[in-house]
Amino acid sequence: MSEQAAGPMGSAPTVSPLRIPYVVAAGSALLLMSAAIYLGNRWALDFMHVLGGGLWSGIDLFMGFVIGPILRRLPLESRKAMIEALVPRTLFLMPTLSIVTTTTGWFLALQMELFDVGYPQFYWVVAALVIVTMLTVQGLGVLLPTNLRIYFEMQKQHPDSDKMARWMYVFVRVVAIQGTMQVAIIVVMARFATGL
Repeated sequence: MSEQAAGPMGSAPTVSPLRIPYVVAAGSALLLMSAAIYLGNRWALDFMHVLGGGLWSGIDLFMGFVIGPILRRLPLESRKAMIEALVPRTLFLMPTLSIVTTTTGWFLALQMELFDVGYPQFYWVVAALVIVTMLTVQGLGVLLPTNLRIYFEMQKQHPDSDKMARWMYVFVRVVAIQGTMQVAIIVVMARFATGL
C-alpha cells in the first residue's frame, strides 16, 4: 500500500497512517489469542489478559494524563510531528489491546465460572462488563475516529485550528473519562484476583 495519496488540488500529499509492520503485529496478536481460546489454555488466556490489560490501561493513562496535556501546549508544527508519529502506532495497537483484553477476559470468566456466582459477588462481574463496554465503545467510537480526523486535518497545508481545537476539547474529556474507568477496572480486577 502506498504511503502517500494525492491530496486535494494544490495541497500536499496525504500520508497514510497504515503501516504494514503494525498490521502484522496486530494480526499476530489476534492469531495468538484465537489459538489460546481454541486450545482452552488457561495460562495463555490469563497471560494475554493481564499483558493486554496492563498495556491498555497503562497506555491510556499515560496518553491521557502525560502526553495529552503536553500535546495541547505544543506549537502547531511540533503537534503535527507528534500526531504523525503517534497515530500510526496507536491505530492498530489500542483496538488490538482492547479486543485481546476483553475477549480473553470473557473466556477466562467462563472457565472460572464467574457468570455463575451469586449476588452480591456477581455485581463485580457486572461492573467489569459495564466498564469494559464503556471503554471499548468510547475508544473505538470516539477516540479512534477523533485521532484520525485530527491526523488528516494536520496533513492539510492549512489545517483548521478551530476545528481541531473543538475535536481536542472532546478528545481530552473522553480521555479523562477513559482514565477514570481504567482505574475503576483495575480495582475490579484486583477484586477478582483476590477472590470474590
